[in-house]
Amino acid sequence: MQDKIARFLSYLRYEKNASPHTVTSYGRDLKQLALFLDQEGLSLASVSHLTIRRFLTSLHEHGLAKSSVARKLAAIRAFLSYAEQKRWVRDNAAKIVATPKKERKMPNFLSEQEIQAFFSWPETTDPLARRDRAILELLYATGIRVSELVGLNEEEVSFKERLIRVRGKGKKERIVPFGRKAAESLRAYLEVRPQLIPKAAASKRLETKAVFINRRGTRLTCRSVERIVQKYLRRQAVQRRVSPHSLRHSFASHLLSRGADVRAIQELLGHESLATTEKYTHLDLRRLLEVYRRSHPRS
Repeated sequence: MQDKIARFLSYLRYEKNASPHTVTSYGRDLKQLALFLDQEGLSLASVSHLTIRRFLTSLHEHGLAKSSVARKLAAIRAFLSYAEQKRWVRDNAAKIVATPKKERKMPNFLSEQEIQAFFSWPETTDPLARRDRAILELLYATGIRVSELVGLNEEEVSFKERLIRVRGKGKKERIVPFGRKAAESLRAYLEVRPQLIPKAAASKRLETKAVFINRRGTRLTCRSVERIVQKYLRRQAVQRRVSPHSLRHSFASHLLSRGADVRAIQELLGHESLATTEKYTHLDLRRLLEVYRRSHPRS
């Protein structure tokens, strides 16, 4: 079965143009399924909807979150659909397996006051500190994902219109505006960016097109950005557990609370479905109810 999984992952990567993260996640999920089938003494051709339910039940019994179980089921459905096309199986048994209902979690975000405090650290000429400020300002100014930020190239930034072109999930491109503060921080960083490129790399013209680079002159990774965000959260004494994605949530929540249309926010965030964006309307309603109950004399 491992060779079939490898062929499917290759299909995802080269024909479906799936992101590296999706390919890695699906590969891990399907190897877990293969191990389960091996323990059960089953072949791929003998997989039924009952087999898949037993597999998902075992995951749940080991304490796996419903969202993770749902993702694994999505991977199995995609794989079995491919297997059906290749006639490795008679039908896609995962089609009739119900997706576990996800717990609805409210997005974790910073208030406008916390954002102001978060960006209150002083300006500096240090290249890495300038880079870090530009990263944080751009994440909050645009609401882009960390993967979209690290994938950003110099030619995709327009200071004249204050726009960036990003490639989101499924390699879909969209245009996102950014504000004055982000523009100032980004310009300040780009002025000193050459200092981060080692002389040896510069002499060999190995300079990357990436906007955000590390001290070796190569493109930053998502994990590096996560560490940068956590560093400044600790420095600014933000007590709550937040992540780089919290800046994306803050961006959407603050736009909505100031009257932005939810469909416009959907476009800016690059959400396929409006339902994904509508969680911010629930968040805003909750905040309005809190204000009402705290402020109305007869509440």
